Amino acid sequence: MPCAKKYLFYFFGIIILFFLLVFLLSSCDNKKTEVKSKTDNKVTVDTKSEQAEDSVYAITMVGDVMLGTNYPSSYSLPPDDGKYILDDVKEYLEESDVTIGNLEGTLLDRGGTPKVCRDSFSNCVSFRMPRHYAAYLKDAGFDIMSVANNHSGDMGDIGRKSTMSTLEEYGIKYAGYAGSPTTVFVKDGIKFGFTAFAPNTGTQDLLNLEAAEKTVKELKSKCDILIVYFHGGAEGSGASRVPRKTEYYLGEDRGDIYEFAHAMIDAGADIVFGSGPHVPRGIELYDGKIIAYSLGNFCTYGKFGLSRALGYAPILKVYVDKNGNFLQGRIFPAIQIKRGIPVIDGNYRAVELMKSLSGKDFPESELEISDDGKIEKK
Repeated sequence: MPCAKKYLFYFFGIIILFFLLVFLLSSCDNKKTEVKSKTDNKVTVDTKSEQAEDSVYAITMVGDVMLGTNYPSSYSLPPDDGKYILDDVKEYLEESDVTIGNLEGTLLDRGGTPKVCRDSFSNCVSFRMPRHYAAYLKDAGFDIMSVANNHSGDMGDIGRKSTMSTLEEYGIKYAGYAGSPTTVFVKDGIKFGFTAFAPNTGTQDLLNLEAAEKTVKELKSKCDILIVYFHGGAEGSGASRVPRKTEYYLGEDRGDIYEFAHAMIDAGADIVFGSGPHVPRGIELYDGKIIAYSLGNFCTYGKFGLSRALGYAPILKVYVDKNGNFLQGRIFPAIQIKRGIPVIDGNYRAVELMKSLSGKDFPESELEISDDGKIEKK
């Protein structure tokens, strides 16, 4: 009998341990589900009435992308040669019809001529990303890169040619150089057009509004959905507002981006977005089309200040119909950690900032941004 009691004790002990284990695993699963729901990259789009599901298109946009530079030394390259730098945000980039970023710098292994700046040497930096880093962009889901910015000419003509040939080698479209201002491609049965502008030498000129309008009108005649990127506005932590007038930085004319964005939509653009200020700015709905005035720094490793809003890295995903009209969207709140690695931010700081700025700068806009980043028409 003592032996039977002993085995009975063991039997009930095993049963208790089994149910305890099931409870713990269930708790873990519930926690995972709760976290996932807060950063869910699936947005349910209202496709009722005449709007069919196969005529809804998802476009994901981010700001400045500089994955690390080997100039003047390899100190500014990320760990593991950058192989995992986009891993935490990859799922938010790849599940779209089109994903776009601004390539801040050149793709070149060695050589080139570093740019000469008007300001002091301490403010004059040149970015030279190894060519194989384009594979990381492709793997993360990028379809198009803007090459219109103040770092696209960092390594001279050699840098531009290398960047173009590298992007072509990896199947990534590009636009924004003065000699390569636009691109058109077909994806999921729709013709997408893309063009990019900046107030910098060698790029398509942001400041020549008449020429920009002509480019957009001509491009719209060749595509169904037209996306325009701009690199403009003042820079720094104090440049988060859209002033509706010409902005300057270090004496350089950075354009009136409010006037520019509206003019591009009037000329036929369906989506307009930008970066350049290094901080996020507000968004608005104009004539049924969405404008994002700055998506800030997205992945800028090693050479950028990333304190507070300078490190916010919002991922903007919008849904449009076949005519490019805005339906719905979401801001995913990424943030750069360490020396410039983007990760999802559970504190939703980019969303909070962009929601506040949108209300202040565009009170007349018909957009409503929820605390979790969902964007809807009022």
